[in-house]
Amino acid sequence: MAAELWLLPLSFLLVASVYSSVGFGGGSSYLAILALVALPFQEMRLTALICNIIVVTGGTIIYARRQELPFRKLLPIVLASVPLTFAGARLRISEHTFYVYLGLSLILAGLLLLLRQTSGDATSTDSAVPNPIRDMVLGGAIGFLSGMVGIGGGIFLAPILHLVKWDSSKKIAATAGFFILVNSITGVIGQLSSVPEQLNISRIAVLALAVLVGGQIGSRMGATRLNHTMVRRITAVLVLVAGIEVLWKHLSI
Repeated sequence: MAAELWLLPLSFLLVASVYSSVGFGGGSSYLAILALVALPFQEMRLTALICNIIVVTGGTIIYARRQELPFRKLLPIVLASVPLTFAGARLRISEHTFYVYLGLSLILAGLLLLLRQTSGDATSTDSAVPNPIRDMVLGGAIGFLSGMVGIGGGIFLAPILHLVKWDSSKKIAATAGFFILVNSITGVIGQLSSVPEQLNISRIAVLALAVLVGGQIGSRMGATRLNHTMVRRITAVLVLVAGIEVLWKHLSI
């Protein structure tokens, strides 16, 4: 128990710093870490979403100030995702089913991203022609899946946007972060009716502080130091590791 007092916040800080550097909140890894300490399922999901919001809020502000956040272009994605995220969150699935879906989805997302390693980076000058209908379909479908499994959804969105050369790597990272922010807020709202009666508020506060620090560190690294290729490679590795870890743990039980 004493080790948990510092290991858990340290783990969250490290996850937040790495994930935020590529525009993600780290929700999938927070859930994997919390599963090791056997928290109530509902508290795990709520904690992960709250940490998501804290991490991607800082990153969104930083990317917006650097004009890396394409508000007009991402609007169709977000508008379609919100109602379907809420609808997905209303579905009742078992804890085992949740982890299996999450693991499979992350592995697929990581593989899709790795497949683009030989095709070159998409930059702001060679991105695809805007397609609002396609973006709404993507946002809605990913929003529903994200609501069902209880994460922000940027980890699904980013690889697809890379594959269609939606925009530069950094703008995709910024868009994924904003997408996570909106969906995580929606997810928290959807979970308010099923919050456990006894929540460890102090633990949630400590973890929130840890990801706040880690998120600020990672967001600044991602926005200023990482080139497009490095951003994509880090994203792919993080997605694959998280997916394999979650799937291995819950299929071996």
